[in-house]
Amino acid sequence: MNTAVESARKPVTLHRLREMHAKGEKITMLTAYDATFARLVDEAGVDCILVGDSLGMLVQGHTSTVPVTIEEMVYHTRCVVRGNRTAWVIGDLPFGSYQENREQALRSSVALMQAGAQMVKLEGGGWTAETVHFLTERGIPVCAHLGLTPQSVHALGGYRIQGRDQAGADTMRRHAKELTEAGAAMMVLELMPSAVASQVQADNPGLMTIGIGAGGATAGQVLVLHDMLHFTRGKLPRFVRNFAAEGGTADDAVRRYVAAVKDGSFPDESVHSY
Repeated sequence: MNTAVESARKPVTLHRLREMHAKGEKITMLTAYDATFARLVDEAGVDCILVGDSLGMLVQGHTSTVPVTIEEMVYHTRCVVRGNRTAWVIGDLPFGSYQENREQALRSSVALMQAGAQMVKLEGGGWTAETVHFLTERGIPVCAHLGLTPQSVHALGGYRIQGRDQAGADTMRRHAKELTEAGAAMMVLELMPSAVASQVQADNPGLMTIGIGAGGATAGQVLVLHDMLHFTRGKLPRFVRNFAAEGGTADDAVRRYVAAVKDGSFPDESVHSY
């Protein structure tokens, strides 16, 4: 993307994202946790920036997302917003910031929105539908998150593929329907068979599903920025593609990611899906 195009890009809005989805244009999303990388991914043309609680592992050095606090999420959201110009910004509600009751979820969401987030994300299905309804009724856009939900990693027994059996797939589809009816506009589907993610999207055609290890039938894709740039040390999940391996700068790698999601070449069902 050249400088003229970057300067001409209008801010991405929820209305614009829904238009893209209606037209079949794939939505691109990456994580960012600071102003520098927020500026980079925005100028490379990414539609959405997720200020993910994955910063607990990538920035803070924890072994899971569980220790991250709402105060830390507010701080990193402010940093990202200062670096961003046009991308839609989603802030993660961290573990312990919305489970107590709806009022706690509202307070935490307000804190993220006042820090500059334009949407909040929460994990899980079932009981969360009531919380989603409560928030959206009060003008707070919500992104749900089903499949592997990292905040529940201890209950799930590790980072495992979700929805592999029929009972699990049925539960996933039911929860997705409930969350959509409660008002969730977007939904991250993580680490699940591509057939299940495809069913979730088909069941809820107006919902913007964003896949990560969930195949290519979703409305868009998200990756952790550090993973797709191969900054993360150790073995990476099979759904991650090293976009930096083709050479050039980090900016070039992000542009390749955007192009690959938009043209449907990423994810490759034979390589990156389950």
